[in-house]
Amino acid sequence: MQNNAQSINNRQLIDSVENKAQKIDLEGIDISDVMHRYIKHKGKSGLDTLPAKKYNYSIVPAAGYTLQTGFAGILSTNLGFYNYEAKDAKLSNIATSLTYSQYSQIILPLSANIWFKNGKYNFVSDNRYISYPSSIYGLGGRTDPNKARTIDFTGLKLHNKIVRSFSKNWLVGIGLYYDQFWDIAVLDPTTKRISNLIQRELGKSETSVGPIINVLYDSRTNQINPDKGSYFNIVFRDNFKTIGSDDNWQSLVIDARKFIQFPRHSQNVLAFWSLEWLTLGGKIPYLIMPSTGWDDQYNSGRGYIQSRFRGRSMSYLESEYRFNISKNRLIGGVVFANLQSFSGELSKTYTSLLPGYGGGLRLKINKHSRTNICIDYGIGENGKGGFYVNLGEVF
Repeated sequence: MQNNAQSINNRQLIDSVENKAQKIDLEGIDISDVMHRYIKHKGKSGLDTLPAKKYNYSIVPAAGYTLQTGFAGILSTNLGFYNYEAKDAKLSNIATSLTYSQYSQIILPLSANIWFKNGKYNFVSDNRYISYPSSIYGLGGRTDPNKARTIDFTGLKLHNKIVRSFSKNWLVGIGLYYDQFWDIAVLDPTTKRISNLIQRELGKSETSVGPIINVLYDSRTNQINPDKGSYFNIVFRDNFKTIGSDDNWQSLVIDARKFIQFPRHSQNVLAFWSLEWLTLGGKIPYLIMPSTGWDDQYNSGRGYIQSRFRGRSMSYLESEYRFNISKNRLIGGVVFANLQSFSGELSKTYTSLLPGYGGGLRLKINKHSRTNICIDYGIGENGKGGFYVNLGEVF
């Protein structure tokens, strides 16, 4: 009997180790496991990793460099959790960061994507405060990169919406978008005449307020780092002077993304992103016009400085291949290419096709939510490039 009991215990121990090894092989390890294993001298078997919790969070101090900010200090935090239990439960997340750059820019975003009631309701909140010396180049896709003008402004973005499921992965809902820029000033005009022209076009402040109607299809189970599924989001925005906008104007944003495991059954991902950002009517304020790097996550157009191109309407395509570099999935890599085009100042016709491409590294900071620190280098059509740093995948 004692031998049988010992045999059962041994078998259970072997099964436990094998199951743990299989789970680690599937999830990989993250930077917390590295610290847990080597700094605290635990997990010498190579199989000991930190267990999953209901709330998985990451706090990351970092330094970065981008064309827009120059060198910058960044403190980012990301919280991933499940609000309900189901085989296809969707991951909720809350993220924020604080960035201060060498150009005295302050960037403070707070975003949330929270699922309720077995995926029946989805609340999405995208808020940002920015104090932002920035360059502008004019409208359309044929502007001269050597004729940038630097302006300063402070901005506040409050975009909040809630959608309700009406079919599997399909949701519809409403929200309210508020955007304001103030203390707008031209910093480096070449002549007083040019300064006056730019200031007259921009004004001292810009405000847009309006309700939105949202139709959403989302079959992704992880919004931070999707490995499969589709995302299709349509937002119609109507801004009214009667509720605080400077002018009446309307816009339509169509955002489509597809994620495919390639090769099949691997954890490598081929991702596609299409963005149509259209002004339908009215006078849209200059700083809220469709522009490079001014999508909701400020991630479009790697290879170009933010605001490099701007127009009444924007068409954007991007593809990215994500792959593991280290066997333990701690380090990964990407290669990407994108293409953008903008309408001119008065015309609705798109003027130029503007390509960008590059690659980057991924460092996994939370294996349970699959959150990565993303460090990319992008190159534009003029051969010049820059670094881009992100918490969570670019799209």
